[in-house]
Amino acid sequence: MIQKPNSFYFKHGSKGIILLHAFASNPNDVRMLGRHLERQNYSVYAPMFTGHGTGDFIDILANGSVKSWCQDTQRAIEFMKSEKMDSISVFGISLGGIFATWALEHNPDLLMGGEFGSPIISDDHFNVHNLFMSMAKANYQKYQVNEQIAATKLKWLEENVDKRLTEIAQFAHQVANDLDLMKQPYFVGQGLADEVINPNSGQRVVEALPANQVTFHTYPAGHMLTVNSAHQQLENDLSEFINQNYK
Repeated sequence: MIQKPNSFYFKHGSKGIILLHAFASNPNDVRMLGRHLERQNYSVYAPMFTGHGTGDFIDILANGSVKSWCQDTQRAIEFMKSEKMDSISVFGISLGGIFATWALEHNPDLLMGGEFGSPIISDDHFNVHNLFMSMAKANYQKYQVNEQIAATKLKWLEENVDKRLTEIAQFAHQVANDLDLMKQPYFVGQGLADEVINPNSGQRVVEALPANQVTFHTYPAGHMLTVNSAHQQLENDLSEFINQNYK
């Protein structure tokens, strides 16, 4: 039986960090990063975005939305507050980075945050549509869904995914327009070989923020910086950034 992914909470100290996962994925995106931060005495919480982690990609589009993912992010913040953290910071990869940035804009009590490979300032969906469909197909094969049923599901996804991607793009545009609301220290990580979003996306965010607010790192790697060949360097760079901003 295939074990479905879950949210995780690594409690280890009074400094709280929230990690948000990518679109059509799950908290396993940030598990290695979470363990790395836990070893440095941070408590790390990675929630599951609504509609994700069920084994059926239809749930992502049918049950998930920008509104529900904003609520998920805010609930994560409230959870960490209930855990009596001395401080809370929030970071995210890809989609998660958009919501981490939104949270920083609307929660000035958050200490710091950032994004890794997030299309906050981007001019297209890039390869998200095709990637989503290929991931959905692989997912149905993984769960051994009947071929005919899987074909029906994939047809529905093909017809409906762009509506959600457009909603995400509109939300990202809103977040980009509100960057001046964010006053916290901000980390940007960008893969220079990003195959999903425009590799210039990170630079665009950096240029929209005051130089003394943002820390920018690039990596000779693809989109999923938290799990690909760049993950150790990203972990080290992020740890340095967090430690510096706790002083």
